[in-house]
Parts: sequence; C-alpha cells; structure tokens
Amino acid sequence: MATNVQYVTLGIDKETFAVPVVRVQEILELTPVARLPHAPPYLLGMIDVRSQGVPVIDLRAKLGLGAIEDTLDTRIIVLTAEIGGKDMVLGLKADRVFEVTGLDDDKLEPPPEIGVRWHSDTIEGVGRRSGKFVTVLDLTGMFAVGDLSADLVPVDSLA
Repeated sequence: MATNVQYVTLGIDKETFAVPVVRVQEILELTPVARLPHAPPYLLGMIDVRSQGVPVIDLRAKLGLGAIEDTLDTRIIVLTAEIGGKDMVLGLKADRVFEVTGLDDDKLEPPPEIGVRWHSDTIEGVGRRSGKFVTVLDLTGMFAVGDLSADLVPVDSLA
C-alpha cells in the first residue's frame, strides 16, 4: 500500500521544490530579518517566532541561484531540520509557496549522476506532480554540521 507522503511545494525561480510537510511548523509572510555580522551569504539573519530567535536561510543563495527582489508572494517556511544529529528550527525564504500535496508516485528518483562534481547532497530525490518535475530537498544534507552554527534553536525550546 502506498504511503502517500505529503509535501509543501515551493517555488524558487521557475523551479518547484518540496519539503516533507511533517517538518513544516508554519508558513509566514515576509517579516523583517535582523542581520547577523559576518554571516555567510545564505544566512539572512534571525526572526522572532513565538519569542524564539529563528535563523533564516535564503534558499535562492543556498541553492546557488541569483538574488531577486522580494515580492508579495515571498514566504518564510519555518521548519525543523536535522543538523548534527539534533532537530533544529530554521526558516527558509522562498519566492512563493504553492500547496500541500502528494507527488504523482511515492517513489522518488535519485539525484542524477552526470559524472561531474556538484552539490547533490541538497537533493533527496526528484518526483513529479501533474507531469512536472518536483525536486525534494534533503534538509539534513543541505545543512551539514559544519555548514550552520551549532547553536541553532532546538525544537523542544519552541514549545
């Protein structure tokens, strides 16, 4: 029997990405971000979520895509990601959020092997929705231990 995994689908540029809905806590309209000095380019800063500081990652920058101006559709997806063996809370800034949905087939195709070195550690797999490709992000691979600070907000502190 199919497991019917649900995903939150989001748009970056003309592409559709997805994260497992079980990881998503909330989706926020764009809010002011407190900048952090000497942060890497993809770490925009911090926002307040229920009186807790949550780091915000610019998904465009993290995926190596060029910057654009924010729009009325820009959203911050607050979710948990396993970083260094612990679930941490962070926000992902995306151009837009589409829907919560399943994919056409529960099986994901692995990231393509094309014989050159590239950052496939950010991709869990590729699925399809209504005949179009959807790239499912690997949150654990995207935020490896050395990549983000070890002092991000643990999930249990946002109770």
